Amino acid sequence: MAALGALRSSCRGAGRLVCIHRVRSCSSIRFIKSKYVCVFDKSTLKFSHQQRLFRTSAVSCGQIVQFKLADIGEGITEVTVKEWYVKEGDSVSQFDSICEVQSDKASVTITSRYDGIIRKLHYNVDETAYVGKPLVDIETDASKGVAPEEDVVETPPMSHEEHTHQEIKGHKTLATPAVRRLAMENNIKLSEVIGTGKDNRILKEDILNYLAKQTGAILPPSPKAEIIPPLPKSETVPAAPKDKAHKIPVSRPIVFSGKDKTEPITGFQKAMVKTMSAALKIPHFGYCDEIDLTQLVQLREELKPLAQLRGVKLSFMPFFIKAASLGLLQYPILNASLDESCQNVTYKASHNIGVAMDTEQGLIVPNVKNVQVCSVFEIASELNRLQSLGSTGQLGTNDLTGGTFTLSNIGTIGGTYAKPVILPPEVAIGALGKIQLLPRFNGKGEVFKAQIMNVSWSADHRIIDGATMARFSNLWKSYLENPASMLLDLK
Repeated sequence: MAALGALRSSCRGAGRLVCIHRVRSCSSIRFIKSKYVCVFDKSTLKFSHQQRLFRTSAVSCGQIVQFKLADIGEGITEVTVKEWYVKEGDSVSQFDSICEVQSDKASVTITSRYDGIIRKLHYNVDETAYVGKPLVDIETDASKGVAPEEDVVETPPMSHEEHTHQEIKGHKTLATPAVRRLAMENNIKLSEVIGTGKDNRILKEDILNYLAKQTGAILPPSPKAEIIPPLPKSETVPAAPKDKAHKIPVSRPIVFSGKDKTEPITGFQKAMVKTMSAALKIPHFGYCDEIDLTQLVQLREELKPLAQLRGVKLSFMPFFIKAASLGLLQYPILNASLDESCQNVTYKASHNIGVAMDTEQGLIVPNVKNVQVCSVFEIASELNRLQSLGSTGQLGTNDLTGGTFTLSNIGTIGGTYAKPVILPPEVAIGALGKIQLLPRFNGKGEVFKAQIMNVSWSADHRIIDGATMARFSNLWKSYLENPASMLLDLK
């Protein structure tokens, strides 16, 4: 009763009672008057007459919905988060952009399905997100309801340490997601690694040191500067006798302070590893030749102003692609694919010619669809679009899949000849060297200046013989050396 009396006197001194809102997560009740705060534990307020002193009301809380990463298609099970468009506490509406993710095939923008407030981001930038796992937590209005297929979170948010906690063989192991991924990629069990961080947390350095011990590698120690004390003024270095030979100075070893760095393979680089590993199973046949592009260079100079008036940049590549398509009409085996059992050949009706591009994200090969029914101008316009999207990493899955034949213009960087690698399931690829001004002889034996480009072909020797590749190359060469001849076969 003494506590009840003190409580009543405190309330009279405050002049009025304050309505208390009880929330499930609260463990105490507060009285607020001006700048004074009185806190009472709920366990001390269990009196038979407390209904005279307190008036309580419940506050409705919004539901927190775990927004899961949906299936993107093409068999993709994981993506890399490249950029967040929202942060915790931001309000979002349906169809607002939440983040951009990148798979090994394309970049995709994820949009919101709900109206609400972002309460948690489950991944940082450059971390791997998995299909079917939560991407963000969104607090929605409880009165509007939630879609039944989504899980509603009723528990309070977990701390970072609880989120990165893992139970292994009876004891707890602490590590960040990046460290766990590094351990997984190197087949290292976290239970075998001794953590040197706070609370025995396993750090990235612990994984690298463990890996070095297993592989026998020696990590370079941190260099320490050797301090040589100066000689006292009173002491002098004795001069060497003249009759003795000079000593050969001994060089000190150079101390290198750099360290090896291990990074996971992600995005387009991961796709290249997978594709090139499959390409090693293909027996490649190589064929090289040179093309005189003197007439094509003149024709392009005449057509460039007309293309610019239409808002299109005209390069040599549209002519190379169209000439290749005309050649594929005569030699369809080069626009085919071979099944895994090597029992059937599928001849492709569409000429979806891929163009290898060097981007900041790595090597990508988008393709121009249905070249056989496109004009040179239409090909140039589509190339402009693909190059613009490729430079910003915005190419879609449709742009990067379905190719049937590939050209790689390595000459824009440098070099004349190359050994291109076939992109499965295709059966042929061509690499184009740089255009050089070189001396050549005409039919009369006279020397003239010629615009020369070298081409290197690779074909699947299981279904394509050398004669077929050579004949296709000669036809492609004739179209480029005499551009007017393409008019005879254009449809």
